[in-house]
Amino acid sequence: MIVITGATGKLGSQIVDRLLERVPAGEVGVSVRDPGRAAGLAARGVRVRRGDFADRGSLAEAFEGAAQVLVVSTDETGRAAVAHHVAAIEAAREAGAKRVLYTSHQGAAADSLFAPMADHAATEGRLAGAPFTALRNGFYAGTVPLLLGEALRTGELAAPADGPVSWTAHADLAEAAAIILAGEGRFDGPTPPLTAPVALDLEDVAALLTELTGRPIRRVVTGDAEWVARLTGHGVPAAQADLLLGMFRAARRGEFATTGPDLETLLGRPATSLRAVLAAVVEKR
Repeated sequence: MIVITGATGKLGSQIVDRLLERVPAGEVGVSVRDPGRAAGLAARGVRVRRGDFADRGSLAEAFEGAAQVLVVSTDETGRAAVAHHVAAIEAAREAGAKRVLYTSHQGAAADSLFAPMADHAATEGRLAGAPFTALRNGFYAGTVPLLLGEALRTGELAAPADGPVSWTAHADLAEAAAIILAGEGRFDGPTPPLTAPVALDLEDVAALLTELTGRPIRRVVTGDAEWVARLTGHGVPAAQADLLLGMFRAARRGEFATTGPDLETLLGRPATSLRAVLAAVVEKR
């Protein structure tokens, strides 16, 4: 059996859907904090069990009989994130899983300027010692619409100085994970970067928006302190604002610029372009 955690989340739910195209539902299980939210999966024949990273007892039951467990990383940061990831990894191995997979990031590094990348690196370090696969996913392209602010209204994409990022669609990463899960052992250890084939910065994003809207969208670089002050002025906690600033600082150091052909090779097709992601945003506006 293949068990996937976080199966009602944005990435996990898509991984399950793609996996069900490749293996019988009876061979798939999900570990979710609220089984009621996975009723649709249960109706399709998927084994649904409660599993909470903060409750090791629940994980033992959720992972029972699993040959593979995919640990989808949490939205937490810092010690809590790593502790919960490690709890899931250890519980999967105690349940007898032959391989543990983890949704990591192509920018995973202990010295990253963006805190979640250090969390990924620390989690990968705890995977060693038994068969594992760390999915070195590209930066989620779904983040870009969140960075636009009022750009489509004002014509100005205002944000701190950044750098090229290999923005990669959730759907592509979900399909890649499903392909890897269905072909057990395809990658041992960290995968190559699973990214879109190009890295784009916010200047490129502004150009794409100009093309898609037919109106000029100008990239405006704001100071770090000014941007943080703007966020906190809108009610964002200071610690969260500083964490988000780390994403820009890491990008301008080139931490997210890595690209590679391996995602498209896995998919057997071109990766979803950032232009397509932005086109969907513009259409909804």
